[in-house]
Amino acid sequence: MENTSFFSRLKNGLSKTRKGITEKVEQILHQYQGIDEELYEEIEEVLITSDIGVETTLEIVDIMKDRAFKEKITQPQDLKNLLKDIILSILVEDDKQEKNIKEPSIYLIIGVNGVGKTTTIGKLAAKFKNQGKSVLLAAGDTFRAAAVEQLSIWAQKVGVEVIKHQQGSDPAAVIYDSIQAAKARNIDILICDTAGRLHNKKNLMNELAKINKVIGSEYPDENRCTLLVLDATTGQNAISQAKLFSDVARIDGLALTKLDGTSKGGVILAIKNQLNIPVHYVGVGEGIDDLQSFNAEHFVKALFE
Repeated sequence: MENTSFFSRLKNGLSKTRKGITEKVEQILHQYQGIDEELYEEIEEVLITSDIGVETTLEIVDIMKDRAFKEKITQPQDLKNLLKDIILSILVEDDKQEKNIKEPSIYLIIGVNGVGKTTTIGKLAAKFKNQGKSVLLAAGDTFRAAAVEQLSIWAQKVGVEVIKHQQGSDPAAVIYDSIQAAKARNIDILICDTAGRLHNKKNLMNELAKINKVIGSEYPDENRCTLLVLDATTGQNAISQAKLFSDVARIDGLALTKLDGTSKGGVILAIKNQLNIPVHYVGVGEGIDDLQSFNAEHFVKALFE
């Protein structure tokens, strides 16, 4: 039952993206009697405008032409299934890669302000708690007073504790104290918030390097996961953020938020194709249960149904 409702939520959440990609492609295919260069150009235009990005779009269309020729496809309508197939093959490795993180585990959540980082932490905490795990939060964004407050509200809502210091304290010290608390209390999962300042890349680099040093001395690689949170509504801008963060930190996976509020869900393909960072979670609504583990097959099915 839960999977059905998950899928219907994903389907509803992707409705704007579906209108932006699949339905537009369908309209184009119906206008053509045969397959020619002009048809491919129109498909190309739809994909680019839905934030799949130029590089990924050209790759998709090239594969499409090649396969249509080899498989002797002559009916425009048959290109829809071909497109579905190609998109799935780009994304399919992702759900195999939702890292099996050993417990006790630590999640470091990074990303710019405003992408839904705190909400993602709250929803992750709820998800893990529903699985019967013990969870602790660390308020590592000591830069913004509101960040600690927001995290505390989520902690209360989910029923978990949060370790916090005064505003302006050293984030690495907060993370260190949280790790000690997690160990003392035998906590299964520690989730750490971080500051999302991008305008000062050097500060961010130093801060993350310091935090990673603290985590590295306490947790082996297989017990840790760094999740980058990106806002799907920002489209191509999400890619530049991902590039910037991958310059300053090791990223194990992505959480893509606000997919339900955008027609730019195609950006998930661009990120996967250009940066090869697996998508671990997608946010498809406001509800506490609307953060889902990413499943490529479900995603493509929801996009094409």
